[in-house]
Amino acid sequence: MLDATARKLIDPPLNALGKTLAARGVTADGVTLVGLALGIVAAMMIAVGLPLIALVPLLASRIADGLDGAVARASKTTDFGGYLDIACDFLFYGAIPFAFVVLDPSANAIAGAFLLMSFYFNGTSFLGYAILAEKRGLETSAQGVKSLYFSNGLLEGTETIVFFVLLCLFPTSFAVLAWIFGLLCFATATLRLFAARRVFTMKED
Repeated sequence: MLDATARKLIDPPLNALGKTLAARGVTADGVTLVGLALGIVAAMMIAVGLPLIALVPLLASRIADGLDGAVARASKTTDFGGYLDIACDFLFYGAIPFAFVVLDPSANAIAGAFLLMSFYFNGTSFLGYAILAEKRGLETSAQGVKSLYFSNGLLEGTETIVFFVLLCLFPTSFAVLAWIFGLLCFATATLRLFAARRVFTMKED
């Protein structure tokens, strides 16, 4: 819901930095992998009881996630780069909730499992929509220039980052926050299903 607005704020500085890095030979795929590594470091720190400190690599990983596209646009965009980016994103999104379950299994396991289930549903609705949009030749740049179609929704990347920050700031509230965010993920995916039914039941021209 907030990605389009956030993009207007973060794209100019990211694009400028992306051009600088690309000129120095930094690759978009390399930035993507650095972002994933930072995200995994954040998850490991959470798992051992350092959620506040984990905010540093967590936020750095999300900056890298936005920066890889800027580097690609300044050098060379590839379909594999988009594929690698989305795969690393999904691994990161699963690693953070898993880390909180490891941190306190008795308090967080059930809520964490529910949250991950909601991520599966939301992620599947997102990727399925992207596949059909590609088949229909639909395009959008509302969430920035992407390698695949990014359908909007109640919850998007920006909201997920804010959610992860809240988890790190209030780790003892993980279960409550996970149930709330998981329900919102289910709502997002359900609304996307209705949107897909409206768009993709129409005959192609």
